[in-house]
Amino acid sequence: MIETQIITVRYWASARAAAGVDSEAVVVPGPVSLTDLLARVVAAHPGGRLPQVLEACSVLVGDRPVKSLDPATVTVSPGDVVEFLPPFAGG
Repeated sequence: MIETQIITVRYWASARAAAGVDSEAVVVPGPVSLTDLLARVVAAHPGGRLPQVLEACSVLVGDRPVKSLDPATVTVSPGDVVEFLPPFAGG
């Protein structure tokens, strides 16, 4: 039996509003780049503001911040949790 390989994506604040969900399970064939994961997420939510909102977000893979890295070089593996955190006002 083939095991389903899933990456959990969590959206916060305006990213949640743009995606229309708090989180989702993205089925992948194995490890993928963050670029590929972003393309899959955006394709699952066509026609909205999600691409622009995600561009402004901080990104965590597990507890590791990866926003400053080239997304093509960031590997996301099945079982990982990826979080998109928009900038927050205040402090």
